[in-house]
Amino acid sequence: MQDFDEAGMVVGVGWVDLLIPDSRSLKEKRKVVRSTVDRLRARFNVAVAEVGDQDLWGRARIGFAVVSNDTRFVNSVLDQIRDAIDNMALAIVANSQIEIMHL
Repeated sequence: MQDFDEAGMVVGVGWVDLLIPDSRSLKEKRKVVRSTVDRLRARFNVAVAEVGDQDLWGRARIGFAVVSNDTRFVNSVLDQIRDAIDNMALAIVANSQIEIMHL
C-alpha cells in the first residue's frame, strides 16, 4: 500500500451493525442512532448516516465514508470510527465492514 494514491483519490466506506437491547420503541432507537451519528460527525468530520434496519427497534446499520489522497489515513480513520462506536457503549457492535477504493 502506498501512502499517496497516484490517481489522486482514495475513498473509504464502511458500515456497522448495532444491537440496541434496551430500545423498546423507534423513538428510543433514534435517540441512540442520532447520538452516535452526531458524535462521529463532530469528531471525525466524515459523512455518516443510518443506512439500514430503520424500522427495527433493536437494530441499526450506520454507514460512513472518508475521502483523502492518502490510503493509510483513510484506513486509520475507518478503524478509529469503528473503535469509537464500540467505545461509546450506546449499543453493541454486532458486525462491521470497511472497503477502500482507489479512484
